[in-house]
Amino acid sequence: MKQYQLSTGEKKFISWHLLVAILALAVGSLFGPLQAFEHAGWDFYPYLKPLIKSYYQGLTVHGVLNALVWTTFFIMGFLTFNVMFGLKRPLKNMTLNKVGFWLMVVGVVAAAIPILANQATVLFTFYPPLKANWAFYLGLTLVVVGSWVEGWGLFMTYIAWRKENPNERTPFIAFASIITALLWQICTLGIATEILTMLLPWSLGLIENVDPQLARTYFWFTGHPLVYFWLLPAYISWYAMLPEQAGKGKMFSDSLARLSFWIFLVLSTPLGFHHQYVDPGIPPAWKFLHSMLTFGVFFPSMMTAFTVVASLEHAGRKNGGKGALAWIGKLNWSDPSVAAQLLAGILFFFGGIGGLANASYNVNLVLHNTAFIPGHFHLTVATGVTLSFMGISYWLLPYLTGKKLWNPKVAVAQAWTWFVGMIIFSNSMHVLGLLGAPRRVPLGLAPYVPAEWNSRLFQVGVGGAILFISGALYLTVMLMTALNKEKVAEEVTVPIAESMQDLSHTPEWLDRWAPWVYGTLALIVIVYGPQLFDMIKNIALTSPGFRVW
Repeated sequence: MKQYQLSTGEKKFISWHLLVAILALAVGSLFGPLQAFEHAGWDFYPYLKPLIKSYYQGLTVHGVLNALVWTTFFIMGFLTFNVMFGLKRPLKNMTLNKVGFWLMVVGVVAAAIPILANQATVLFTFYPPLKANWAFYLGLTLVVVGSWVEGWGLFMTYIAWRKENPNERTPFIAFASIITALLWQICTLGIATEILTMLLPWSLGLIENVDPQLARTYFWFTGHPLVYFWLLPAYISWYAMLPEQAGKGKMFSDSLARLSFWIFLVLSTPLGFHHQYVDPGIPPAWKFLHSMLTFGVFFPSMMTAFTVVASLEHAGRKNGGKGALAWIGKLNWSDPSVAAQLLAGILFFFGGIGGLANASYNVNLVLHNTAFIPGHFHLTVATGVTLSFMGISYWLLPYLTGKKLWNPKVAVAQAWTWFVGMIIFSNSMHVLGLLGAPRRVPLGLAPYVPAEWNSRLFQVGVGGAILFISGALYLTVMLMTALNKEKVAEEVTVPIAESMQDLSHTPEWLDRWAPWVYGTLALIVIVYGPQLFDMIKNIALTSPGFRVW
């Protein structure tokens, strides 16, 4: 059956998202290994002066470009593709989406200038009273607003489709993409409020001091659901595309897939206080409530693990796999897109377990400000998400450009080197955290390091070196594909796995929006409302700004 095809202009629009994302990853990934090398005692930062003035400036570049810019641009491009391809229609208002995209680009440039000028060395979390140049806060605001505008374009497209198809089930990739965009619209209200009501006026001199406790609460209103904004696009691919790529498999359950996305929407935002267990201004009862909701959001992840593995098992057995585990070897491991996503899923499983440890109150008090946290973070966003996005781009770029993927064997090697490098790096960071090594610290400058840390610090450097090689391989494959003169023999087929169940068997309540959206907003008001009201009522604008580096 012939697939719906995007127009040349639509493909080019999505390609621009991919270009900005990959450029951000290229620059940001230069600094990740520098942090790892510094931990191992190989400090290259003195050689980067005066361009990069400190370890913390490099850490800020790495965090902002990799965790915010690379992910946001790739996701908005991928969601836009899914909505158009899934609904088989162009965007309702392409101009609106283009405005959103360019707002994001202007925002990235505005934020990048003060970062590179060492005027915004405030790290990925930009906690006050660390103070950045006003352009940094304005730039981040424009990135968020631009992504909102693109999201509005997706909502308008979906509404137009629904009017024409009132009784049809929404195609899954479009359905899940709209939920992801909606989650982003809701959760970013926290960071937008933080910047517009406090940080931007403060950086412009309109107010003298800030309330760090309130600012941290606003940040984590956004900061944890941000993880699901990163993850859900990877889940879309794992659910609806990977089984087809892995061996002509089918999605095990369309109903389970939809239910998991609804639960993510409902539970993703009202759990931010589990990042603030050590904050004294939040009553224990609220921390406990958010802790329980954090454990609750683990259930849709387990549903995802079950459904995706069942779908992959179907593909493996269809290809002749037998026994309890032998089917795994029958999956299409020679396809770099498949290899990257399978390896990402394996490491993400362990990242999820580490997340449960972080959510547990008493364990968190031991782990909170240690190297365990970036170790966990690199299994989730830097592998589960980033390696999956790399895998998706191995078929998406040829689809968008019509050019053949350059050297698939190198792309497969890239996925495996990332997997091996991350095992060495992340495992060492987890163990260092358990041994008490602090995070956000240039350990190479510490006057005394316990002997039991030494071997692990060395392994951090080794893992960082392997990851640097893997990142270089990915960028090489992307660049050579974009420049490749060899065209694809025929139009690239978008991998879409059919559901084992007929879509008419998917309950209607799983395709209705009002109850879920109202429930999401109600739970946020219940779980955040009283405490935010109290914090705002007793706001303490007492902390002046500091520039430490």
